[in-house]
Amino acid sequence: MEEALVEWRPHVDETIAELLPREIDADYLADFFGEPTFSYHVDAIQHSLADPIWDLLDSGGKRWRAVLFLVVVEAVGEDPSDYLSYACIPEILHNGTIIVDDVEDDASTRRGAPALHHQHGKDVALNAGNALYFIPLNIIARNDADLDSDRRLRAYEMLTYEFNRTHLGQGMDIRWHNEHDIDVTEDQYYEMCACKTGCLTRIVARLAAIVTGQSEAVEERLASYAERMAISFQIADDILDVEHTLDQAGDFGKEFGNDVKEGKKTLMTIYTAEQAPPEDVARLEDILWADDNTDEEVLEAIDIMQEAGAIEYARERARTFAAEARAELDDLDLDPDAEAQLRAFTTYVIERSA
Repeated sequence: MEEALVEWRPHVDETIAELLPREIDADYLADFFGEPTFSYHVDAIQHSLADPIWDLLDSGGKRWRAVLFLVVVEAVGEDPSDYLSYACIPEILHNGTIIVDDVEDDASTRRGAPALHHQHGKDVALNAGNALYFIPLNIIARNDADLDSDRRLRAYEMLTYEFNRTHLGQGMDIRWHNEHDIDVTEDQYYEMCACKTGCLTRIVARLAAIVTGQSEAVEERLASYAERMAISFQIADDILDVEHTLDQAGDFGKEFGNDVKEGKKTLMTIYTAEQAPPEDVARLEDILWADDNTDEEVLEAIDIMQEAGAIEYARERARTFAAEARAELDDLDLDPDAEAQLRAFTTYVIERSA
């Protein structure tokens, strides 16, 4: 899968730059957003929209959602090059959620650089993040791959359904880390992952199926593959957060112990609350609830989870969801090479180091 990421990322970045140029002008704004009623202030839009968006895009990201879209397109027998603009839709949406999520969490860094709201202010960041939620609709409307009206409608309805549900997942996550007690079940955690992380990945698979004219049955199987893989990705992401050392945190692009400092209820904390001695659970809850944590307290929380066997349990659950994702590809009559990449991706998301 690394080869696919290396091969396709430059093409994805080029296409994003065509859709969202680094330097905008009046002609671009009129073409992409519609003629002004009076007059666009191009310089203001450049500094409040294009500049912050490209600050984030240039800071990193593997573009794996866009690349996964292209691999799905190849798997169903189509030429990925014909669908590059659609591949950018989940990537653009993802970066919008990053901006808003960082404001909600008051995160200091993202991808090793200051979070966007620290660079440009919350007002600019939120406006840019929200803009990235709606720009994908313009991409569909521009009809690059000659979608008929039925497929355009399916795409619009799918995006509305899935993206609405991402906010259910985010809402659950916000509520949980604003509560002292760890009072969350595993199934509730998995549902949060299925919504917050899974819906964006379902968009990848469902959109690829829709624009290439696949049946609803194939679309749903691919969506289930994507959802299961996304859950394993989120669990693995939580594991990475607790396993990276202070020295490694810069490469990972997140603060050391970020989830502990934010008080997030991960699968590991949920499992620990069920398995650890009450006094350890109480101490873990106190650390998660604190407004500020020292690095020593972060390490103490991680030690409590390790003693309970939570990290290994979470790793095993990630592997289980990855296996379930692969099973969804059985008997779908996919291109063998592309199918192999899709299967390999389920391993990549849980074995990556960043």
